[in-house]
Amino acid sequence: MKLSTRGRYGIHAMFDLAREYKEGVPQPIKTIAERQRIPDAYLEQLISALRKAGLVTSVRGAQGGYMLARKPEEITVGEVLRVLEGELATVECLEFEDACDRACACPTRLVWQKIQDGVNAIVDGITLGDMLCDDARMRGEE
Repeated sequence: MKLSTRGRYGIHAMFDLAREYKEGVPQPIKTIAERQRIPDAYLEQLISALRKAGLVTSVRGAQGGYMLARKPEEITVGEVLRVLEGELATVECLEFEDACDRACACPTRLVWQKIQDGVNAIVDGITLGDMLCDDARMRGEE
């Protein structure tokens, strides 16, 4: 499984918003885009999807922008990835039952299912808050 730029950039943008969460100040798209080196127009698309999913809120006006809808500790990497990438299926037969005529009797399907379950467990076990802690540790700020 390989993540697209949607998933990678989305995680970067959400991490950026998590860093600013305690300040309570909405972050303009342009500011996030500059800090995370993401094209403005592309980031607009990602933020729009994240807002529709209820992970981000918007504030209008001159001092407006975007903020996390919940605490960083309450938003998982898995939630963000599923909004931007769709289900994290490793193979089509796990996502669509009719994708393969051998799905019911395929021994490799069990392998793919275990891989998918492991990936989901990992991304659902990492919050934006965890990312903030990891970042502080890497910077020696712990």
